[in-house]
Amino acid sequence: MRIDNASNIYPASLTKKYASLYRMSVTLSEPVNVNYLQQALNNTVKRIPSFGCTLKSGAFWWYLKQLDKMPTVSQLAPLSPHGYKFHGGFLFKVYADECKIVLDVFHALADGKGGQTFLLTLTAEYLRLRYGIAIDYNELILDPADMPSKRESEDCFTSFSDKKGAFDQDPKAYHAPGHKEFYKVMHNERVTIPCDELKAVCAKYSCTVTELLTAAMVSALQEVYRHDHRKSKKTSIKVTVPVNLRPIFGGRTLRNFSSYVNLGVDVKNGFYSFDEIVEIVSAQKRHLMLRSEIENKVAKNVALENNYAIAMIPLFIKKYAIDIICRLKGDKLISQTLSNLGNTVLPEAMRPYVCEMDFILGRQRGTPGACACVSYGGNLYLNMSRNIAEADFESYFVDQIHQLGISTKQVSE
Repeated sequence: MRIDNASNIYPASLTKKYASLYRMSVTLSEPVNVNYLQQALNNTVKRIPSFGCTLKSGAFWWYLKQLDKMPTVSQLAPLSPHGYKFHGGFLFKVYADECKIVLDVFHALADGKGGQTFLLTLTAEYLRLRYGIAIDYNELILDPADMPSKRESEDCFTSFSDKKGAFDQDPKAYHAPGHKEFYKVMHNERVTIPCDELKAVCAKYSCTVTELLTAAMVSALQEVYRHDHRKSKKTSIKVTVPVNLRPIFGGRTLRNFSSYVNLGVDVKNGFYSFDEIVEIVSAQKRHLMLRSEIENKVAKNVALENNYAIAMIPLFIKKYAIDIICRLKGDKLISQTLSNLGNTVLPEAMRPYVCEMDFILGRQRGTPGACACVSYGGNLYLNMSRNIAEADFESYFVDQIHQLGISTKQVSE
């Protein structure tokens, strides 16, 4: 299978020091039995065969090719920038770490929705094998006994081939200053937030959880900017928020089918109050997530891929061209990232065994850090990863959350 349109940037930017990775995990009530987990992994890969593929380079594009072996469960290791070649060709890794089942995914394989479906299907199969519980399967938790569906591995971006679009015209964005760490080092602040407190504040502001968290991030970046004494600073503060396209355009693919919206303020004429930031971010998000706006953005990327002249450029040249475009039209236009998987509701039989969930974005290349979160069991678990030593942004963010009357629990990693 040729990789989908959204995936082209990930192998183009892949180096020994950088890979676009994310980590998901579930914390169980008892230590993980590796033998049962390995059996569950085998069954899950057979059910979701795209995860049994490796990445190959063709003359003009990258493609996925099925491997004739199964991945193995490993002992937990850091979310490393080293690529898939260090794991037998697989584009993901599964770890057993005491009570945790951990999944690392190279983004060329799947977006957050695809990765979450794989992890929860794996977890359900593990619990079924170990405890004999009956699972009520759904769109997030697939039955390993079913045959794989072609729709689950389709490239949904092909539906945009006859559309026209245009690139974003956002200005270059502000990046928080800091001392960049060695490429193998990534810091992480894990913040647990009660969902009932968070939703009460969202109701007050008439906004969603994602909009409130984005506003808190913009407010925190504004505080970093206020204390940044560099003379030459960009004034645009933007948080990019990935958007799952399946609810908007349909599709059941477990590969990549997502886009993004950039939300924030420009402080060239002064700073904004938090109330103003919430109002601005909410209005921007609702406008930019209109079907027509998303379609316009996605169609431009698809048109570029389908352009005959571009398609005929050899891959070894195209790789660098795609990477340069991403640096100019991606990393430089955003200050931070917020990826929210939303609230996860598990089948009743699984709930006594699953205590917590986590979602972490790997070390960023062009920005100082990124935030990712998932809600489960009445709590929102937010992980703020960064590649710089300073934690000013994280401190201002938590302060802003506290000012809203919301309590938190924090762990630094």
